[in-house]
Amino acid sequence: MTTPHLLQRPLREQAADLRNGTLSATKLAEAANEAHRIRGAHDNAYLTWQGEAALAFAQATDAVIARGGDSGPLMGIPVSVKDLYAVPGLPTYAGSSQRLPAEWEQPGRLMSVLLAQLPSLMGKTHTVEFAFGGLGTNAHWGAPRNPWDTQAHRVPGGSSSGAGVSLVNGTASLALGTDTAGSVRIPASMTGVTALKTTASRWPGKQIVPLSSTLDTPGILAHRIDDLAYAFEALDPQLSPRPARIPARPALADLTFGVPEHFFWDDCSPGIAEAVQQAMRQLEAAGARLVTFELPNTDKAFELFQQGGVAASELAAFLNTELPHMIETLDPNVAARIHAADGIPAWEYVHRRTTLDKLYSAAAECMGQVDAVLTPTVAITPPTLESLQPEGAYGSANMRALRNTVMANFMGLCGLTLPVGRDAANMPVGLQVIAGPWQDARLLAIGQAIEARLGTGLDILGQPPSL
Repeated sequence: MTTPHLLQRPLREQAADLRNGTLSATKLAEAANEAHRIRGAHDNAYLTWQGEAALAFAQATDAVIARGGDSGPLMGIPVSVKDLYAVPGLPTYAGSSQRLPAEWEQPGRLMSVLLAQLPSLMGKTHTVEFAFGGLGTNAHWGAPRNPWDTQAHRVPGGSSSGAGVSLVNGTASLALGTDTAGSVRIPASMTGVTALKTTASRWPGKQIVPLSSTLDTPGILAHRIDDLAYAFEALDPQLSPRPARIPARPALADLTFGVPEHFFWDDCSPGIAEAVQQAMRQLEAAGARLVTFELPNTDKAFELFQQGGVAASELAAFLNTELPHMIETLDPNVAARIHAADGIPAWEYVHRRTTLDKLYSAAAECMGQVDAVLTPTVAITPPTLESLQPEGAYGSANMRALRNTVMANFMGLCGLTLPVGRDAANMPVGLQVIAGPWQDARLLAIGQAIEARLGTGLDILGQPPSL
């Protein structure tokens, strides 16, 4: 079993030790700063690093703890935040080449709830420009480096491209991202950590730079499902219109998992399907019931996604009304899809929204037949930057990376991912677990049961060779 870096220890342990005096927020922040000193320039996880400010804040937090103060479960925990969230005192670029107006430095509800608990905010992590991409590339700032390959520069997954890397390299214990078509689950899968995509509208998106007002959902990344559960319970009661506590971890023998036969498994890179299937066999051996189950209308949903869905039109609307001066400087991979939205008539946009409503309803109705659906999280191994250079290569890889995760977004479901092994290229493989709308708390309990059987990412993968 791998000995974890200080920030890779379970969040519950970090929180308990902060309160019993065997650990300090200062020590955690110092460890994050040291990790950034060693790995920061190489990994390129952060657009804005504020290590010294975080250290000073951690020292003040320790003084509060010494006086018996307790501001919440995330007090003193080092956190990274995707550069879409408005954070006081920190610039917001949203992955673009220009700093956004000052209004995008005024926190929304989610950030206010987080900051009120006095975490150590280490910095803002890189994102694909305006979150519009699943691989993690950025023409303005470069792509963070996936730490699992020491030879080639492989993508870390996107659009929350720096989030997973910040966890793996020891500069954060918890990372905030967003998910419109897979943007917390893809980088988590590609970097060997866990992530939760919340049900749309469960957590407020105000003051998070939007990609799609319809599909955007805040999400969290961490080393373990239990860390996600801990953070969820710290945030959800103050954010959700239907707040929920995590129920007791169910026995695997009491769970029925739906496993699709096709679509999610088609055209997987070597070793991905095999790793996920091996994990499912372990769950079945522990008593879980696996049944053939197809999410309705996956082909229709994917066709809609290939046509651009609603994200391109909604981002185009935001940019044209709020930031028109930035359109000319967009990353070519983003600009092409924005300009394509100009030709979509109003009736077509309304039709697409209506189609999404129908997909939501059909999926919600059938999800009651199983406790959760299991699939590979991402069908492809993280590509190298070099392999994306030929014409058409980026678009093809991006579509394949997003294919499996987008289904939860287009069907109004919640989902998580956890690492279960490595593929033939020795890169992490994720298992996606999908549950019905508003079943986020139960999904985390199911994830805890799966993790208890399979082990955590540190158990399965160890540390990346580059660390």
